[in-house]
Amino acid sequence: MFAVVLALGQLVAARHRAGGAADLAALAAADRALEGEAAACAVAEEVAGAQGAELVRCAVVGEVADVTAGARFGLYVPEVRSRAGPASVAPPPASDR
Repeated sequence: MFAVVLALGQLVAARHRAGGAADLAALAAADRALEGEAAACAVAEEVAGAQGAELVRCAVVGEVADVTAGARFGLYVPEVRSRAGPASVAPPPASDR
């Protein structure tokens, strides 16, 4: 029973690591958005890697960065999507409307 609880805790930790990496990578990409998508996504990949995650997807449209990061835990790879950009450009997520 303890092993199951420990494994579930590690799965939750992997999901949180992916979320944090996605948030930081999106912020980094948005900061470099004016330099072009290639430069912005390169920085996002570097930031995600520094957080122990991998960049799964990166897109930059105007000043808004949309990234997905995943953090591996065995065969389980939770992926989290995050967006960042100026408040006047980035609409709220669909769930907040």
